[in-house]
Amino acid sequence: MKNHLKRIASPRTWAIDRKKNKFITRPRPGAHSFENGLALGIIIRDHLKLASTMSEVKKTLNNNEVLVDGKRRKDHRYLIGLFDVLKIAGKSYRILFDKKGRIMVSEISEKESTIKPCKILGKTALGKDKIQFNLHDGKNLIVNVDAKVGDTLLLKIPQQEVIETLPLKKGATVFLTKGKHSGDVGVFKEIKKEEAIYSKDNQDIETAKEYLFVIGKEKALLEIKN
Repeated sequence: MKNHLKRIASPRTWAIDRKKNKFITRPRPGAHSFENGLALGIIIRDHLKLASTMSEVKKTLNNNEVLVDGKRRKDHRYLIGLFDVLKIAGKSYRILFDKKGRIMVSEISEKESTIKPCKILGKTALGKDKIQFNLHDGKNLIVNVDAKVGDTLLLKIPQQEVIETLPLKKGATVFLTKGKHSGDVGVFKEIKKEEAIYSKDNQDIETAKEYLFVIGKEKALLEIKN
């Protein structure tokens, strides 16, 4: 696989200058989907402006401790995506989507940098009291918790311990990951087949069920800035 991708052919979720150069660094295949993630080097250089060239990025990764979800990463092509936590140069950031559905980087507090919400995409019973949960960021956790597909597991990182389960039920706080309401934060109301309804600013809004990502019970456990 080539190390670069034509900017003009890159996913619309990538908030990049498509006319600046012909090519952009292609992230390695990873836990997130291609359209829901960016190469770590692009985040450092183009979003955080902590380097002016990819050569500087590589030096930064080799000479400094750069953590993603609490684990050191040295590969500038490492794929970093939705709700991942990046620690670099003494600050912490979370990967989100903005109002236009593009990947953005938001600075967060040190306290918030120790937690990460992971949406359950699938689950498999492995035997007595053992369930494997397949999460949105590629993780597979075997834990004994009461949760279903569509719920969120709030993890402590880097330990990957489940702090609590955030169920997709009426009154839950949800973040919209795709669609024309991407980046919205609202209160979940109900599901009608494949459609879902949430409220924001006293208005009911309809969206696809798959776009909902629970980030809190009565209130958001994350600070969303977009």
